[in-house]
Amino acid sequence: MDAQAKIPPETADQIYDLIVVGAGCNGAGIARDAAARGLRVALVEKEDIGSGTSSWSGRLIHGGLRYLEQGDVALVRESLRERELLFRLAPHLVKPVPLMMPLYRHNARPGWMIRLAMLAYDLLSFDKSTVTHRMLSRAKTLQRFPGMSPDGLAGAAIFMDGQVVWSERLCAEIVLAAHADGAHVYTWSKVDGFVQEGGRIAGVTFTDMLDGSRHVLKAPVVINAAGPWVDLVLGQARVGDSRYIGGAKGSHLIVDPFPGAPKDVVYYESRADGRLVLVIPWGDRYMIGTTDRKFDDDPDTAKADSSEVDYLLGEVNALIPGAGLTADDVLYTYSGVRPLPYVPAQSEWKVPRSHVIFDHGPKWPGLVSIIGGKLTTYRSLAEETVDRVYRMLGKRVPPCTTRKVLFPGARMADPSRFAEALKAEVPVSAATVDRLVGIYGARAADILALGRGAPDLLAVFDPDSGAIGAELVFTYRTEFCRTLVDALIRRVMVGLNGTCGRSVLGRAADILAQHLGWSAMQRQAEIDRYLAYVARFDVPGADPLPTPAPASAA
Repeated sequence: MDAQAKIPPETADQIYDLIVVGAGCNGAGIARDAAARGLRVALVEKEDIGSGTSSWSGRLIHGGLRYLEQGDVALVRESLRERELLFRLAPHLVKPVPLMMPLYRHNARPGWMIRLAMLAYDLLSFDKSTVTHRMLSRAKTLQRFPGMSPDGLAGAAIFMDGQVVWSERLCAEIVLAAHADGAHVYTWSKVDGFVQEGGRIAGVTFTDMLDGSRHVLKAPVVINAAGPWVDLVLGQARVGDSRYIGGAKGSHLIVDPFPGAPKDVVYYESRADGRLVLVIPWGDRYMIGTTDRKFDDDPDTAKADSSEVDYLLGEVNALIPGAGLTADDVLYTYSGVRPLPYVPAQSEWKVPRSHVIFDHGPKWPGLVSIIGGKLTTYRSLAEETVDRVYRMLGKRVPPCTTRKVLFPGARMADPSRFAEALKAEVPVSAATVDRLVGIYGARAADILALGRGAPDLLAVFDPDSGAIGAELVFTYRTEFCRTLVDALIRRVMVGLNGTCGRSVLGRAADILAQHLGWSAMQRQAEIDRYLAYVARFDVPGADPLPTPAPASAA
C-alpha cells in the first residue's frame, strides 16, 4: 500500500496480526511499535492522522508537574523519561523550553510547596539533558517578565520542559515510521463494526468516508485507540455495554504578539478558580489555554464557547495588565476533548491522567481499548500495549526498539550543516530552508528536490508561513494526504496561520489541481470541504474570518 493512502481493492483478503483503530499519537505509536517488532499491522482512522486530541493540546511535551499534586509520582517519572527520549529522537520537532511559574499572594499553592515540587521534579528527571530549576526574586522576576502584574508578586520558579510546535507533524512522522516497517495505513476509514468468529473479535468493517465503499480487515487482536471516540466506536460496533471515557473539553485561543507578552511559557494559577493557565509563545504567535469542561457530546462537535473565551482573556489580562486583549484580538480558537477515564464523582481537573489498557475479554476476547494517555507518554504506552498484544497472540515478546530509533526527519548528523548545504544547493531563500528543516527535518531535501523538475513549486504561496508549493505536492504523494484539509491543517501547517489558511486556499488548490490533475469540480469540492472544516475555529460572537474571492481553477 503506497503513502497516498488510497484504499486498495483487495482489503477483504488482508489478514493482519493486529488492527489499531485511531491514528492519534497513541494509536500511531502502537502501530509503529508493533510493525517495528515484526507484526503485520493495519492502522485505521476515521479522519486523518493526528486529527483528534493530539492536534488540539497545548503542544507541550511536559513532565506533568501538576501530577505531583495528585500524588502520581510514577506518571511524572514516566513523563520526564519520555520527554528526554523525544528531545533525542525527534530534535527537529521537540525542543526544550523554559517555563515560569509566578508566586503570587493569591495562589492556593504556597511558595514552599512550589519549591518542594521543583526539587522533586529535578530528582525525578535525574537523567535530563536540561538545566535544573531556579528560584527568582521578585525583582529578578519582573526583570525577566516586565509585563506581568507586580501586585502580590513574591517571585517565580523557572524550570525546563519541552514543546512540540507542530504536534501534527509528530503524529505524521510516527505513522511514516510505522509504514516504513510495513504497517498499512487507512485514513478517512470509519470503523462501523467488528468481525466476530468463534466467539472472538476477529477484525473490523469500515466505510471509506470519501467514496462510501465498504471494507473488511481481519486480525486476531483489535486495539481501540480512538481517544475520546472509544465509547462511540464500541457503541457503533454494538459491543459497548459500559462507559469508559469521561471526556473533558480543553480550549485554546491564538493571538498575535501583544503588549507585555512574555518570552517564556508562563504557567500560573487562575485568580478565578485556582486552575493552572498557560500563556505559550507558539511560533510567531501566542497560545492561551486551557479550559477543562466536562463534555459528553460527540468530540467532533467540540468548539470554544464564549464563556471559555471570556475566562481565558480575563486571566491573561489580570496577569498582564497592559495586554488589554479582547475577543477581537483572537485570531482563532481550537478545542479538543481529553480521553480521560470515566470517573463521575471527580471534577475534570482531578481525574487521574494515567492510562488504562482495558481488555474486553472474556466477553469480547481479542478486543482491547486504550483509556486516557498523553502526547508525552505515547511511546511508553505503545510499548506496554504491544507487549500485551504479543502475549494475547501467544508469542514470545521481542524487545521494543522505539527507545533508540530516530524519527524519519531526525536522520541528519548536524542540522545546521544540513541546512547550510541546502541553502548552497537550492535556489530558495534561507528563510525557506530554515522553515523546511524546522518542520520536516532531513526530509526537507526531498521536498526541495521536487523543484528540480518543476521550479514553480519552489515559490512561496503563503507569505504568512513562508510555505512553498513543493510542500503540498510532496505531502500528497508521500504522507497519506487524501484531502486539502489534511494537507493544509496537519502537514504543511498553513491552516494554522493567521487566517486558518483561508487567505491562500485558492492558491493551494490551484497548485494541487495542476500537479495532481484535479478537475475543476474536485478542486471546488476540496475548497468547500476545507471552509466547512475551519468554521470550527471561528471566535464565538465575533464575525467569521472573511473568505477570499475564489481563484480560477488551474
